[in-house]
Amino acid sequence: MFAKSEQVRIHERTHTGEKPYQCKYCDKKFSQCASLKRHERTHTGEKPHHCNYCKKMFAESGKLRTHERTHTGEKPYHCSYCDKKYAHISSMKRHERIHTGEKPYQCNYCDKMFAKSEQVRIHERTHTGEKPYQCKYCDKKFSQCASLKRHERTHTGEKPHHCNYCDKMFAESGKLRRHERTHTGEKPYHCSYCEKMFARSGNLRTHERTHTGERPYQCEYCDNKFAQATSLKEHRRTHTGEKPYQCSFCKNSFASCGQLRRHERTHTGEKPYQCNYCDKKFPNLSGLKSHERIHTGEKPYQCNYCKKMFVDSEKVRIHVRKHTGEKPYQCNYCDEKFAQSRQMRRHERTHTGEKPFQCNYCDKKFVESGQMRTHERTHTGEKPFQCNYCDKKFVESGQMRRHERIHTGEKPFQCNYCDKKFFESGQMRTHERTHTGEKPYHCSYCEKMFAQSGTLRKHERTHTGEKPYQCDFCDKNFAQAARLKSHERTHTGEKPYQCD
Repeated sequence: MFAKSEQVRIHERTHTGEKPYQCKYCDKKFSQCASLKRHERTHTGEKPHHCNYCKKMFAESGKLRTHERTHTGEKPYHCSYCDKKYAHISSMKRHERIHTGEKPYQCNYCDKMFAKSEQVRIHERTHTGEKPYQCKYCDKKFSQCASLKRHERTHTGEKPHHCNYCDKMFAESGKLRRHERTHTGEKPYHCSYCEKMFARSGNLRTHERTHTGERPYQCEYCDNKFAQATSLKEHRRTHTGEKPYQCSFCKNSFASCGQLRRHERTHTGEKPYQCNYCDKKFPNLSGLKSHERIHTGEKPYQCNYCKKMFVDSEKVRIHVRKHTGEKPYQCNYCDEKFAQSRQMRRHERTHTGEKPFQCNYCDKKFVESGQMRTHERTHTGEKPFQCNYCDKKFVESGQMRRHERIHTGEKPFQCNYCDKKFFESGQMRTHERTHTGEKPYHCSYCEKMFAQSGTLRKHERTHTGEKPYQCDFCDKNFAQAARLKSHERTHTGEKPYQCD
């Protein structure tokens, strides 16, 4: 029922489809005179409605009222489900659909439903390929007006969005909102599987994949899948060989920005990450987290094949390759493949002769950063690794572990050909050559081959005449340490061997 006859006539046209008002500038027709007037202003450019607070003018009274609320702060539309208020009724309706889950707009090309009409229009362009918004500065076209505006700011340099907490300005409102959360600490995105909260929706999606196991990004060169697009990009470069990030201090290039930053810290010595339990600092966050688990004892990563637990995800991935036999990293100079990228890099230096790590105390250079650190301790005298059973300290963690086996009696390395066990992997490999007959060490002066590098060195001295071991009591030199010891007993009178 209607209060006025004019209202009933206008309403009946929704049934009859009658549109008696025609535009004088084009062929469009309208069911209401007011609709015609509003439309004709798109031709004439007339804007009869003036803002009372600024100089802006509008073609429609409704748009003026909405605009004036940006001055008054008035929000007359209340959500029926929560305390939120809105300046526009359309904003309130869109918000209420978050509560109701209603998606009234369906795509004409697929079954997808949307909460907003604008969303369906934008989505349909993924089917039609339509890009109606063209940049005024170049030939690029866009499917969304917002994408065009963001793009044009790359030409103009405009940054219209100001942070409320500092002087920073941003080209995009989304970037401003994310930045302001660094001030407020707000984390509006809640994980559906645990109690974690995040400042960014993208971080939430990535995190939830640790629960679901979803890996939506697949490599086009192999069967590997990834939870993050950035991980896929970095992995893809292991196939293409692309290294777009170059070091500012040397000629090294890297496949990822993170690798570059970590590498440059080997030049600058910067260690921005400090342990919460001791004074140690680290050049990267992952190194800090792994270290802190030494204090906490936490091992959150489990192997799916043998149930071993690990301190960090990289270690479990590398460990799993022992089960699968996967070797994804191939040398650029020969056919050798490796389970770890750092193994490949070390190996490639045997081809290139590169020694990128220089001692801070002398001119020596090293193939690996670990070798450099160990060497520098010969200058500093530092012995950071202490035995858990006695007071002895060691320059290397490997030396400490080998020493501790004297206390524990542990022999973790078993021969693959007999039941013998060994304290060290090197001892086991040397022993296994008594079974296999392998002699991998070749003399540089003759055709002789040896099972041990030490035996090779002693043999080569028969060619070179080198005698590096000097007696402490006279001027005699010897080619072997054992012969020096025997000789020194002629001075000391020591007789260490007793008849049983």
